[in-house]
Amino acid sequence: MKDGQTIGQWLKWDFKTNGVLEIKDNNGNVIYSEFQRGYWVKNKFDLQGNRIYLENSNGYWNKREFDSKGNETYLEDSNGFILDNRPPQIIEHNGRKYQLIP
Repeated sequence: MKDGQTIGQWLKWDFKTNGVLEIKDNNGNVIYSEFQRGYWVKNKFDLQGNRIYLENSNGYWNKREFDSKGNETYLEDSNGFILDNRPPQIIEHNGRKYQLIP
């Protein structure tokens, strides 16, 4: 694959005949989508199937964290938006407990 070339271009994908190009992981999650005009989206998923990272051809990205119940606890994106609902982290030093401030 050449620099700057999309997967669809490399495969010579016929979007009119085949439609959207999708690549899935072993769990059936769509990890790459490409559309007719070269717009693409990449995704990464955790073991529970939660999307933890998204990036697109316009330069936008976001990353997410989830708790063990699948609830979103953290979101950050390329526009500078941050939503942090993670529980406070407590450390112990010399017998005293301290809450870390993000």
